[in-house]
Amino acid sequence: MSMLISDLVASYGSTAVLHGIDLDLGDGEMLAVLGPSGCGKTTLLRSIAGLHRIDAGRITSDGRDLSVAGHVQVPPEKRGIGLMPQEGGLFPHLTVRRNIEFGLRTGFVRPYLSGRSERARRVDEMLELVGLPDAGAIRPGELSGGQQQRIALARALAPAPSVVLMDEPFAALDAGLRTSIRHDVRELLQASKTASILVTHDRAEALGTADRVAVLLGGRCAQVDTPREVYDRPATPAVARFVGDAYFVDATARGGYVETILGRIEATTTAVGVGQALLRPEQLVVSELEDGAFVVEDEFFTGPESSVTLRHSDTGLRLRAVAATSDRFAPGTAVAVTVSSPVHWFAGSSN
Repeated sequence: MSMLISDLVASYGSTAVLHGIDLDLGDGEMLAVLGPSGCGKTTLLRSIAGLHRIDAGRITSDGRDLSVAGHVQVPPEKRGIGLMPQEGGLFPHLTVRRNIEFGLRTGFVRPYLSGRSERARRVDEMLELVGLPDAGAIRPGELSGGQQQRIALARALAPAPSVVLMDEPFAALDAGLRTSIRHDVRELLQASKTASILVTHDRAEALGTADRVAVLLGGRCAQVDTPREVYDRPATPAVARFVGDAYFVDATARGGYVETILGRIEATTTAVGVGQALLRPEQLVVSELEDGAFVVEDEFFTGPESSVTLRHSDTGLRLRAVAATSDRFAPGTAVAVTVSSPVHWFAGSSN
Protein backbone atom coordinates (compact mmCIF):
# COMPACT_ATOMS: atom_id res chain seq x y z
CA MET A 1 0.00 0.00 0.00
CA SER A 2 1.49 3.35 -1.07
CA MET A 3 -0.64 5.64 1.07
CA LEU A 4 -3.34 5.51 3.74
CA ILE A 5 -5.40 8.49 4.89
CA SER A 6 -7.47 7.93 8.02
CA ASP A 7 -10.23 10.16 9.45
CA LEU A 8 -8.55 13.32 8.13
CA VAL A 9 -9.96 16.65 9.28
CA ALA A 10 -8.58 19.98 8.02
CA SER A 11 -9.67 23.58 8.34
CA TYR A 12 -8.64 27.17 7.73
CA GLY A 13 -9.06 29.02 11.01
CA SER A 14 -12.57 28.32 12.26
CA THR A 15 -13.78 27.12 8.86
CA ALA A 16 -13.82 23.34 8.54
CA VAL A 17 -12.95 22.17 5.01
CA LEU A 18 -12.41 18.38 5.23
CA HIS A 19 -14.52 16.17 7.47
CA GLY A 20 -13.20 12.70 8.29
CA ILE A 21 -11.65 11.69 4.95
CA ASP A 22 -10.68 8.02 4.58
CA LEU A 23 -8.72 7.03 1.46
CA ASP A 24 -6.16 4.46 0.41
CA LEU A 25 -3.82 4.33 -2.57
CA GLY A 26 -2.36 1.09 -3.88
CA ASP A 27 1.07 0.59 -5.41
CA GLY A 28 1.11 1.99 -8.95
CA GLU A 29 -2.54 3.02 -8.75
CA MET A 30 -4.01 6.28 -10.02
CA LEU A 31 -6.74 7.70 -7.78
CA ALA A 32 -8.77 10.66 -9.05
CA VAL A 33 -10.23 13.03 -6.47
CA LEU A 34 -13.24 14.50 -8.23
CA GLY A 35 -15.38 17.34 -6.94
CA PRO A 36 -16.70 20.84 -7.58
CA SER A 37 -14.82 24.02 -6.72
CA GLY A 38 -14.69 24.63 -2.98
CA CYS A 39 -15.24 21.01 -1.96
CA GLY A 40 -11.76 20.65 -0.38
CA LYS A 41 -9.78 18.96 -3.19
CA THR A 42 -6.80 21.33 -3.04
CA THR A 43 -6.79 21.31 0.76
CA LEU A 44 -6.60 17.51 0.67
CA LEU A 45 -3.68 17.65 -1.76
CA ARG A 46 -1.88 20.28 0.31
CA SER A 47 -2.39 18.19 3.45
CA ILE A 48 -0.88 15.12 1.81
CA ALA A 49 2.04 17.16 0.48
CA GLY A 50 2.72 18.60 3.94
CA LEU A 51 1.82 22.16 2.96
CA HIS A 52 -1.16 22.27 5.32
CA ARG A 53 -1.37 20.99 8.89
CA ILE A 54 -4.27 18.66 9.59
CA ASP A 55 -6.52 19.05 12.65
CA ALA A 56 -7.24 15.35 13.13
CA GLY A 57 -6.43 12.02 11.55
CA ARG A 58 -3.33 10.41 10.07
CA ILE A 59 -1.50 10.22 6.74
CA THR A 60 0.96 7.37 6.16
CA SER A 61 3.03 6.40 3.14
CA ASP A 62 4.58 2.94 2.79
CA GLY A 63 3.94 2.42 6.52
CA ARG A 64 5.67 5.69 7.51
CA ASP A 65 3.75 8.41 9.35
CA LEU A 66 3.78 11.68 7.41
CA SER A 67 1.13 13.55 9.40
CA VAL A 68 -0.44 12.66 12.73
CA ALA A 69 -2.48 15.53 14.13
CA GLY A 70 -0.65 17.14 17.05
CA HIS A 71 2.26 14.67 16.95
CA VAL A 72 3.97 14.23 13.56
CA GLN A 73 4.45 16.69 10.71
CA VAL A 74 7.15 15.56 8.27
CA PRO A 75 8.37 18.52 6.14
CA PRO A 76 7.24 18.52 2.49
CA GLU A 77 10.78 17.96 1.14
CA LYS A 78 11.20 14.82 3.26
CA ARG A 79 7.93 13.09 2.40
CA GLY A 80 9.05 11.30 -0.76
CA ILE A 81 6.15 12.84 -2.66
CA GLY A 82 6.31 14.40 -6.12
CA LEU A 83 4.10 17.36 -7.02
CA MET A 84 2.86 18.28 -10.49
CA PRO A 85 1.06 21.62 -10.05
CA GLN A 86 -1.48 23.24 -12.33
CA GLU A 87 0.14 24.55 -15.55
CA GLY A 88 3.34 22.65 -14.75
CA GLY A 89 5.03 25.26 -12.58
CA LEU A 90 8.32 25.09 -14.49
CA PHE A 91 10.99 27.72 -13.84
CA PRO A 92 11.11 29.83 -17.03
CA HIS A 93 14.71 31.03 -16.48
CA LEU A 94 16.13 27.50 -16.17
CA THR A 95 16.73 25.04 -18.98
CA VAL A 96 14.65 21.91 -19.18
CA ARG A 97 17.57 19.90 -17.80
CA ARG A 98 17.99 22.26 -14.86
CA ASN A 99 14.25 22.14 -14.16
CA ILE A 100 14.31 18.35 -13.91
CA GLU A 101 17.54 18.38 -11.92
CA PHE A 102 15.97 20.80 -9.40
CA GLY A 103 13.89 17.94 -8.03
CA LEU A 104 17.06 15.93 -7.41
CA ARG A 105 18.45 18.45 -4.96
CA THR A 106 15.74 18.04 -2.33
CA GLY A 107 15.97 16.19 0.96
CA PHE A 108 14.11 13.02 -0.02
CA VAL A 109 16.33 11.99 -2.94
CA ARG A 110 17.17 8.30 -2.94
CA PRO A 111 20.80 7.50 -1.98
CA TYR A 112 21.60 6.18 -5.45
CA LEU A 113 20.84 9.64 -6.90
CA SER A 114 23.12 11.63 -4.61
CA GLY A 115 26.13 12.01 -6.93
CA ARG A 116 26.48 14.44 -9.85
CA SER A 117 26.92 11.73 -12.47
CA GLU A 118 23.94 9.78 -11.05
CA ARG A 119 21.78 12.90 -11.23
CA ALA A 120 22.83 13.58 -14.83
CA ARG A 121 22.01 10.01 -15.77
CA ARG A 122 18.63 10.29 -14.04
CA VAL A 123 17.78 13.46 -15.97
CA ASP A 124 18.64 11.68 -19.21
CA GLU A 125 16.39 8.78 -18.19
CA MET A 126 13.51 11.16 -17.47
CA LEU A 127 13.89 13.02 -20.77
CA GLU A 128 13.87 9.67 -22.57
CA LEU A 129 10.85 8.50 -20.58
CA VAL A 130 8.74 11.51 -21.55
CA GLY A 131 9.84 11.34 -25.19
CA LEU A 132 11.91 14.56 -25.26
CA PRO A 133 15.53 13.31 -25.18
CA ASP A 134 16.91 16.36 -27.03
CA ALA A 135 15.08 19.07 -25.09
CA GLY A 136 17.51 19.42 -22.17
CA ALA A 137 19.28 22.58 -23.34
CA ILE A 138 16.19 24.67 -24.17
CA ARG A 139 13.95 26.70 -21.88
CA PRO A 140 10.30 25.84 -21.09
CA GLY A 141 9.00 28.80 -23.09
CA GLU A 142 10.26 27.16 -26.28
CA LEU A 143 8.07 24.10 -25.69
CA SER A 144 4.40 23.56 -26.47
CA GLY A 145 1.90 23.32 -23.62
CA GLY A 146 1.80 19.55 -23.85
CA GLN A 147 5.59 19.28 -23.87
CA GLN A 148 5.77 21.48 -20.78
CA GLN A 149 3.40 19.14 -18.97
CA ARG A 150 5.64 16.21 -19.90
CA ILE A 151 8.67 18.02 -18.44
CA ALA A 152 6.69 18.87 -15.30
CA LEU A 153 5.95 15.17 -14.89
CA ALA A 154 9.62 14.31 -15.53
CA ARG A 155 10.62 16.70 -12.74
CA ALA A 156 8.06 15.17 -10.37
CA LEU A 157 9.24 11.62 -11.17
CA ALA A 158 12.98 12.34 -11.12
CA PRO A 159 13.53 11.80 -7.35
CA ALA A 160 11.70 8.42 -7.59
CA PRO A 161 8.81 9.44 -5.28
CA SER A 162 6.43 6.88 -3.85
CA VAL A 163 3.46 9.04 -4.88
CA VAL A 164 2.93 11.87 -7.39
CA LEU A 165 0.26 14.49 -6.64
CA MET A 166 -1.32 16.24 -9.64
CA ASP A 167 -3.43 19.36 -9.11
CA GLU A 168 -5.63 20.02 -12.16
CA PRO A 169 -2.55 19.46 -14.36
CA PHE A 170 -4.35 19.61 -17.70
CA ALA A 171 -6.75 22.49 -17.06
CA ALA A 172 -4.76 25.06 -19.10
CA LEU A 173 -4.58 22.88 -22.24
CA ASP A 174 -7.10 23.01 -25.06
CA ALA A 175 -9.63 20.18 -25.23
CA GLY A 176 -7.94 18.09 -27.95
CA LEU A 177 -4.48 18.35 -26.42
CA ARG A 178 -5.84 17.71 -22.93
CA THR A 179 -7.17 14.29 -23.95
CA SER A 180 -3.92 13.13 -25.56
CA ILE A 181 -1.63 14.50 -22.83
CA ARG A 182 -3.57 12.94 -19.96
CA HIS A 183 -3.36 9.61 -21.82
CA ASP A 184 0.40 10.06 -22.21
CA VAL A 185 0.83 11.00 -18.53
CA ARG A 186 -1.18 7.94 -17.51
CA GLU A 187 1.08 5.68 -19.59
CA LEU A 188 4.24 7.32 -18.21
CA LEU A 189 3.09 6.81 -14.63
CA GLN A 190 2.31 3.18 -15.40
CA ALA A 191 5.72 2.73 -17.04
CA SER A 192 7.44 4.08 -13.92
CA LYS A 193 5.08 2.10 -11.63
CA THR A 194 4.40 5.26 -9.61
CA ALA A 195 1.19 5.71 -7.62
CA SER A 196 -0.58 9.02 -8.19
CA ILE A 197 -3.45 11.18 -7.03
CA LEU A 198 -5.14 13.34 -9.66
CA VAL A 199 -7.27 16.24 -8.39
CA THR A 200 -9.83 17.44 -10.93
CA HIS A 201 -13.31 18.91 -11.34
CA ASP A 202 -13.56 17.38 -14.84
CA ARG A 203 -15.68 14.22 -14.63
CA ALA A 204 -14.56 12.93 -18.06
CA GLU A 205 -10.94 13.33 -16.98
CA ALA A 206 -11.50 11.42 -13.75
CA LEU A 207 -13.67 8.65 -15.19
CA GLY A 208 -11.52 8.20 -18.28
CA THR A 209 -8.09 8.26 -16.64
CA ALA A 210 -8.08 6.84 -13.11
CA ASP A 211 -8.21 3.31 -11.70
CA ARG A 212 -10.55 4.52 -8.95
CA VAL A 213 -12.44 7.74 -8.32
CA ALA A 214 -13.09 9.44 -4.98
CA VAL A 215 -16.03 11.83 -5.24
CA LEU A 216 -15.58 14.71 -2.79
CA LEU A 217 -18.71 16.71 -1.99
CA GLY A 218 -18.91 19.29 0.76
CA GLY A 219 -15.59 18.20 2.25
CA ARG A 220 -16.73 14.60 2.63
CA CYS A 221 -15.92 11.51 0.61
CA ALA A 222 -19.28 10.58 -0.92
CA GLN A 223 -18.02 7.48 -2.77
CA VAL A 224 -14.78 5.72 -3.69
CA ASP A 225 -14.96 3.09 -6.39
CA THR A 226 -14.01 2.23 -9.95
CA PRO A 227 -15.10 4.78 -12.58
CA ARG A 228 -17.77 2.45 -13.97
CA GLU A 229 -19.24 1.72 -10.54
CA VAL A 230 -19.32 5.41 -9.62
CA TYR A 231 -21.16 6.20 -12.85
CA ASP A 232 -23.45 3.17 -13.08
CA ARG A 233 -24.10 2.65 -9.35
CA PRO A 234 -23.61 6.01 -7.61
CA ALA A 235 -23.87 5.88 -3.83
CA THR A 236 -26.25 8.84 -3.64
CA PRO A 237 -28.36 10.96 -5.98
CA ALA A 238 -25.87 13.82 -5.41
CA VAL A 239 -23.04 11.65 -6.74
CA ALA A 240 -25.23 10.60 -9.68
CA ARG A 241 -25.86 14.24 -10.60
CA PHE A 242 -22.25 15.25 -10.27
CA VAL A 243 -20.70 12.52 -12.42
CA GLY A 244 -23.18 12.80 -15.28
CA ASP A 245 -26.52 14.04 -16.58
CA ALA A 246 -29.12 12.43 -14.35
CA TYR A 247 -32.91 12.17 -14.38
CA PHE A 248 -34.96 10.62 -11.59
CA VAL A 249 -38.39 9.09 -12.00
CA ASP A 250 -40.66 7.53 -9.39
CA ALA A 251 -40.06 3.80 -9.33
CA THR A 252 -41.27 0.82 -7.37
CA ALA A 253 -38.62 -1.88 -7.10
CA ARG A 254 -39.81 -5.47 -7.34
CA GLY A 255 -36.77 -7.74 -7.11
CA GLY A 256 -34.65 -7.11 -10.19
CA TYR A 257 -37.08 -4.76 -11.94
CA VAL A 258 -38.63 -1.34 -11.36
CA GLU A 259 -42.07 -0.12 -12.39
CA THR A 260 -41.94 3.44 -13.78
CA ILE A 261 -43.80 5.85 -16.01
CA LEU A 262 -41.67 4.38 -18.83
CA GLY A 263 -42.90 0.89 -18.02
CA ARG A 264 -41.12 -2.09 -16.45
CA ILE A 265 -37.34 -1.70 -16.54
CA GLU A 266 -34.54 -4.05 -15.49
CA ALA A 267 -32.71 -2.73 -12.41
CA THR A 268 -29.21 -3.05 -10.93
CA THR A 269 -30.73 -4.09 -7.59
CA THR A 270 -32.96 -6.84 -6.24
CA ALA A 271 -34.35 -4.56 -3.53
CA VAL A 272 -38.07 -4.11 -3.00
CA GLY A 273 -39.73 -0.81 -2.18
CA VAL A 274 -40.72 2.67 -3.32
CA GLY A 275 -38.05 5.06 -4.55
CA GLN A 276 -36.46 6.68 -7.60
CA ALA A 277 -34.85 5.25 -10.73
CA LEU A 278 -31.82 6.95 -12.24
CA LEU A 279 -31.91 7.52 -15.99
CA ARG A 280 -28.95 8.61 -18.12
CA PRO A 281 -29.53 10.23 -21.56
CA GLU A 282 -27.53 7.54 -23.33
CA GLN A 283 -29.83 4.83 -21.91
CA LEU A 284 -32.94 6.31 -23.53
CA VAL A 285 -34.00 4.95 -26.91
CA VAL A 286 -36.41 7.13 -28.86
CA SER A 287 -38.67 5.79 -31.61
CA GLU A 288 -41.41 7.57 -33.53
CA LEU A 289 -44.86 6.28 -32.54
CA GLU A 290 -48.19 7.90 -33.39
CA ASP A 291 -49.67 7.37 -29.93
CA GLY A 292 -46.35 7.54 -28.05
CA ALA A 293 -46.43 8.94 -24.51
CA PHE A 294 -43.70 11.53 -25.18
CA VAL A 295 -43.48 14.52 -27.52
CA VAL A 296 -40.25 15.91 -28.98
CA GLU A 297 -39.68 19.49 -27.83
CA ASP A 298 -36.31 20.10 -29.44
CA GLU A 299 -33.46 18.41 -31.29
CA PHE A 300 -29.92 19.73 -31.09
CA PHE A 301 -27.28 18.44 -33.53
CA THR A 302 -23.83 18.01 -31.92
CA GLY A 303 -21.94 16.17 -34.67
CA PRO A 304 -21.57 12.48 -33.85
CA GLU A 305 -24.96 12.47 -32.10
CA SER A 306 -28.07 14.52 -31.48
CA SER A 307 -29.55 15.68 -28.19
CA VAL A 308 -33.33 15.23 -28.11
CA THR A 309 -35.47 16.97 -25.47
CA LEU A 310 -38.67 15.09 -24.63
CA ARG A 311 -41.82 15.87 -22.63
CA HIS A 312 -44.30 13.36 -21.26
CA SER A 313 -47.72 14.30 -22.60
CA ASP A 314 -49.63 13.62 -19.36
CA THR A 315 -47.23 14.48 -16.53
CA GLY A 316 -44.94 17.07 -18.14
CA LEU A 317 -41.84 15.02 -17.20
CA ARG A 318 -38.89 16.24 -19.25
CA LEU A 319 -35.99 14.01 -20.32
CA ARG A 320 -33.04 14.39 -22.65
CA ALA A 321 -32.02 11.48 -24.86
CA VAL A 322 -28.96 10.92 -27.03
CA ALA A 323 -29.79 9.74 -30.55
CA ALA A 324 -27.78 8.79 -33.60
CA THR A 325 -27.53 11.63 -36.12
CA SER A 326 -29.24 9.39 -38.70
CA ASP A 327 -32.40 9.52 -36.55
CA ARG A 328 -34.24 12.82 -37.02
CA PHE A 329 -37.07 13.89 -34.72
CA ALA A 330 -38.90 17.10 -35.57
CA PRO A 331 -40.39 19.10 -32.70
CA GLY A 332 -43.97 17.99 -32.02
CA THR A 333 -43.34 14.40 -33.08
CA ALA A 334 -44.97 11.77 -30.85
CA VAL A 335 -42.45 9.17 -29.72
CA ALA A 336 -42.03 6.19 -27.45
CA VAL A 337 -39.12 6.01 -25.01
CA THR A 338 -37.55 2.76 -23.84
CA VAL A 339 -34.49 2.08 -21.68
CA SER A 340 -31.59 0.10 -23.15
CA SER A 341 -29.78 -1.02 -19.97
CA PRO A 342 -30.48 -1.70 -16.28
CA VAL A 343 -31.20 1.38 -14.18
CA HIS A 344 -29.91 2.19 -10.71
CA TRP A 345 -32.54 2.59 -7.98
CA PHE A 346 -32.55 4.69 -4.83
CA ALA A 347 -34.90 4.14 -1.93
CA GLY A 348 -37.01 7.16 -1.02
CA SER A 349 -36.61 10.62 -2.57
CA SER A 350 -33.81 11.68 -4.94
CA ASN A 351 -33.29 14.96 -3.03
